[in-house]
Amino acid sequence: MTLLTDRETLAQLNEAYISASLAADAAWFDAHLADNFICIGHDTTWYDKPRFLEMIAAGSDQAAYRLVTVDIKITGDTGVVRAIGSWRTHSGVTGTSHYTDVYAKIDGAWKAVSAQITRPS
Repeated sequence: MTLLTDRETLAQLNEAYISASLAADAAWFDAHLADNFICIGHDTTWYDKPRFLEMIAAGSDQAAYRLVTVDIKITGDTGVVRAIGSWRTHSGVTGTSHYTDVYAKIDGAWKAVSAQITRPS
């Protein structure tokens, strides 16, 4: 059995986060977000974990999301994932987004504690 490095684990979590978002998989997020998780959406709305799970369960306007760049930094039990991606909505609108997700190792498992999404004009 090969153990993943923390960087590999965070890279996998980052990709799974995107897939779960597109699939409206609130159960995945419930398992991988810290209880005190907070997200600042691209429209500056703040979401705590329960509100974020409701938003995810309602479904995404995005049909596809492709990562363009990903940068992962780890300091102790904190990991920061910064990425740029391109997206397409179900109606064909396209754009890019930048995001920063902060993870903390809690009881030996990486949990997202914060997310901030920006859609440049």
